[in-house]
Amino acid sequence: MARFLIDANLPNRLSLWNHSDFELVANHDDSWPDSMVWDYARVNALTIVTKDADFSERMMLSEPPPRVVLLKIGNLRLAQLREFLLNTWPQIDELSTHYKLLIVKLDVIEGVA
Repeated sequence: MARFLIDANLPNRLSLWNHSDFELVANHDDSWPDSMVWDYARVNALTIVTKDADFSERMMLSEPPPRVVLLKIGNLRLAQLREFLLNTWPQIDELSTHYKLLIVKLDVIEGVA
């Protein structure tokens, strides 16, 4: 069963996402507005993985579900993004169960309870 919903602003061809823990917004309708992504994640108890700061702002006023992982890592080339996520995903995965919001930067992961 999926645990993460990958927002349309992230590449959907990463091998990391090719696992039953992940659903892609692009597989539903990548033109969903943020409110539909939020509602789908909430109803299905998914953690939204995104680069869109609007979700983190909304999360600060809400309680899970959904939870949010905000990637504040700039515009990396696809190979750099893949390498970064492969290296940090185990920590993101673990921390995402403890915090309602994770802010992931290139050098640190910050959690908001």
